[in-house]
Amino acid sequence: MQSLSDLMKKDSLRVIGLMSGTSADGMDAALTEISGFGLATKVKMLGFVSVPYSEEVRKEILRLASGISGGSRDLCLFSFLLGQLSLDACRAVCEKAHVDPASVDLVGSHGQTLYHVPAAETYLGRPMRGTLQLGEASVIAEGLGCPVVSDFRVRDLAAGGQGAPLVPYTEYLLYRREDATVGLQNFGGIGNITVLPRSGRMEDTFAFDTGPGNMVMDQLVSRMTGGAMRYDENGALAASGTCSEALLSWMLQDPYLRKAPPKTTGREAYGAPYVDRLMEQGRALALSDRDILATACRFTAACVGVAIERHCPVKPDRLIVGGGGSRNPTLMAMLRRELSIPVLVNEDLGLDSDAKEAVAFAILANECVHGSANNMPSVTGAAHPVVMGKISL
Repeated sequence: MQSLSDLMKKDSLRVIGLMSGTSADGMDAALTEISGFGLATKVKMLGFVSVPYSEEVRKEILRLASGISGGSRDLCLFSFLLGQLSLDACRAVCEKAHVDPASVDLVGSHGQTLYHVPAAETYLGRPMRGTLQLGEASVIAEGLGCPVVSDFRVRDLAAGGQGAPLVPYTEYLLYRREDATVGLQNFGGIGNITVLPRSGRMEDTFAFDTGPGNMVMDQLVSRMTGGAMRYDENGALAASGTCSEALLSWMLQDPYLRKAPPKTTGREAYGAPYVDRLMEQGRALALSDRDILATACRFTAACVGVAIERHCPVKPDRLIVGGGGSRNPTLMAMLRRELSIPVLVNEDLGLDSDAKEAVAFAILANECVHGSANNMPSVTGAAHPVVMGKISL
């Protein structure tokens, strides 16, 4: 295995970024070539794969992420299982790119978030915050023979931040412009927005979670189809329903929408209990499953409008959408009706919407090994810049 000092002598590094999101649908792996760090960073993507989880693995992720089941044995074995699945994804992206896995210099692994507590809760008599991402990095390091950077969020949390969102740091490096204020919306399981003011400094960037992305819609589709479908392909089911203004009004009373940034959210807010309440409210209004889904889709778009109107001190000139939700034409149509600015997708810029977050963790790993602070305190609320990530050699 190369030492970190050996890596620093190279003009560029082959870095794999790994991402397993709140939708728990699979492991994304992006193989990149990165030169420089900080504002001098240049990135070229060599390959990308998304390896779906088996239904058994997905159910286990959702069970453990519920926060109400699973003990130390489960967490122990799950972490090593996800480490193996991460290694499998690394090998798969190398195979797709026709690259020898032995030539990979570095891996940045986000792991799977199982629980996130950004606001203090009383625990054993003390106010405590925390975040838990699992996926044993040493399994990847042993299998590929290269350093692995993992467990990024905890360092920002320790510095007083929310531990999220992390992608805005990389978005500033890759998307900033001198002539326009750029908005970037990601629809993974959770939705999040980043705004890069024109000619802005890194500390001028602001970002936060807008609310649910695909998470609520995916759960509704799974319930509607008895588990036969994980998501609404091409938004067809939502398109066949009718948005209920009454149910939408109820959803828009969500206190998270009124909360001022910095703020983050996740499955603890929009998981099964939330969907239970949503279904109950929909039933009380005599709505069909498809009408409830259509309303949830509209709500997801409306959350972005609320975020821009209430919480963005500088309004974007255009919005670039990434993540799985960017491939949902029903959601995208609702978003375009919601906003008065041009709405694009990453593909309009020649980029890959699916690969964006995995690429981000390749960049964050590169920053870490260069000793470069890679959080964004203006976004997370941390007291100061820190170098996020733990290195496994």
